[in-house]
Amino acid sequence: MNLQSKVALNNGVEIPWVGLGVFQSEPGPETQQAVEWALELGYRHIDTAAFYQNEESVGRALKASGVRRDEVFVTTKVWNNNQGYDEALAAFDRSLKNLGMDTVDLYLVHWPIEKKRLQTWKALEKIYEEGRARAIGVSNFLVHHLEELAEHSGIVPAVNQVEFHPFLLQKELLDYDHEHGIRHEAWSPLTRARLWDDPVIDRIAAAHEKSRAQVLLRWDLQHGVVTIPKSVHRDRIEENSKLFDFELTDGEMAQLDALDRSERIGPDPDQMARQSG
Repeated sequence: MNLQSKVALNNGVEIPWVGLGVFQSEPGPETQQAVEWALELGYRHIDTAAFYQNEESVGRALKASGVRRDEVFVTTKVWNNNQGYDEALAAFDRSLKNLGMDTVDLYLVHWPIEKKRLQTWKALEKIYEEGRARAIGVSNFLVHHLEELAEHSGIVPAVNQVEFHPFLLQKELLDYDHEHGIRHEAWSPLTRARLWDDPVIDRIAAAHEKSRAQVLLRWDLQHGVVTIPKSVHRDRIEENSKLFDFELTDGEMAQLDALDRSERIGPDPDQMARQSG
C-alpha cells in the first residue's frame, strides 16, 4: 500500500485512500500552491467544495501541475443554499465551470438539509446517470438520513464523508456504512489539532517514531476509512503522506478507539439540517 493505492467504491470506481482537503484554504495562490505541492509529492486525490470558494484554484493547480486529469480523483460538493433539484443541477454546472472540468470523480450532498436532501439526491442521480460525475455520495449523513435515502432511491451513496477521529468514532455510523457498501471518508481527521494533545496518542507516536498526525491518519486507514487531511504547508502535506511504512497493533487501535467521547469539531448534522432547512 502506498500514496497512490486505491479502494473500489460500490460502483467499481476507485478512490485513493489518502487525499488533500482544501477546507479553509484561501482561494488563490494559497490553495493553488498546496494542491501543486500535493500533486508533486504523489497525491492523486483532491477534495474541495463549492462552499470553500476555491474550486477555481484547484482547477488551475491541476492544469499547472502537468498531471493528467484522469490520474487525479477530484471531489466537490453542493452547498446547503443550492439544494433542491433544479438548484443542485445549476450548482453542479457552476462547479464544473469553476474547476474547468467536464466531469468530477465524486459529487457529494454537503449536508442533509431538511425538506431538500431527497430532491438534491435526485439531481445527483441525474448527474450520475449522464456520466458527469463518476460517483455520487453524501457528507455528514447520520444513520437515519441514510435510511431515509434508501427508502426513496435505488442508488446507494458511494461515499459518506463525515467528521471522524478517535474522539468522535460514531461506531454505529461507521458500521452502517461498512455493512451497506458506503465508503466512510474522514474530514477533520486531525481534529484541526484541537484535541490531539493526548498521552495515548503521544505514546503510540513515540513507539513508532511517528507524529501525532501520522498516527491518527494510520488509524483511519486501518478502520477502512478514506482520509483527506488538510494543510497548506509543504512539510505537513509530505508528513501526512508517510503512512505506509508502519502499522498500528490491535491493542493500539483499541486504545485509540477508547478515546471516543462523541466530541465534535464541526456542526452537529441534525442541527445543521434544521437551521438550513
